[in-house]
Amino acid sequence: MLHITSLQEGLDIFKALGSDVRIEILNILLDNNNMSMNELASHLNITNGALTSHIKKLESCGLINTSSESAGHGNQKICSIHLDKILIDLEKQEDFQNVYSTDLKVGHYSNYRICPTCGLASDKALIGEVDDARYFDHPDRYTADILWFTKGFVEYNIPNFIPSFQKITQLTISAELCSEAPGVNNVWPSDITFYLNDVCVGSWLSPGDFGDSRGLFTPDWWFPNWNQYGLLKLLVINKKGTYIDGLKISDVTIDSFHLDYRSGIRFRMAVDDDAEHIGGLTIFGKTFGNYGQDIKVSIHYAPMEE
Repeated sequence: MLHITSLQEGLDIFKALGSDVRIEILNILLDNNNMSMNELASHLNITNGALTSHIKKLESCGLINTSSESAGHGNQKICSIHLDKILIDLEKQEDFQNVYSTDLKVGHYSNYRICPTCGLASDKALIGEVDDARYFDHPDRYTADILWFTKGFVEYNIPNFIPSFQKITQLTISAELCSEAPGVNNVWPSDITFYLNDVCVGSWLSPGDFGDSRGLFTPDWWFPNWNQYGLLKLLVINKKGTYIDGLKISDVTIDSFHLDYRSGIRFRMAVDDDAEHIGGLTIFGKTFGNYGQDIKVSIHYAPMEE
């Protein structure tokens, strides 16, 4: 998902979308996951040369990816969607100079309670045995770039290194997430709930555990019938409430936590025992899935009132 916070920032995207042909290309790729240049040109009834200029514009702004694939008569270029969501947020933002940002590795959780099916892996190998929750305590778990479980939670301590005598005005967290099915299942709903300092801030219904195509960053050794990629979700807690991808999910505000430069911040992702859809959770780090990132955190701050 791409988060656009100003018209200038989104200019290249807007220009790329200002074409009926390029919109049609995106619609075709959304319906077909990926297609070769030859297939796209045939579908659109245009020449490969005309198609190439459109593909370059879409690729340059990150809307699609292209890759080479061996075919019977040499290599052919395969096109696929890269950005599954674009969030345009034109509301006046806080001063972006007053932001502390950090990344959390998937395996750097500080607390957990999980039920199988479950497991962890680094970019090189599985960590311990799958479906054995004891390995969530393994020392190698700090190298994990993917983890999964059916029910329970993992909790992270968010570093708080904002300057002294500042209060926290907004917390932004993005992560690539999906459900956890036995094997994979693109239709496997799961209620994933988010907690800040033990307070429930809201839930998101994950639609499935995606395995129809290999994740763009997923290592070659990874098993083809296991979790391949997720959806990039953006959680924002600000003065007006809590939002997922720009949609309000609760009235819990950042001010209700009274957070400042001295505060501890614990962030939990859970599939609760009483959830309507207990379909598990998978968290992807930068060497798995489609987005090449760890859990990203931004803390916005402003001077404390005297």
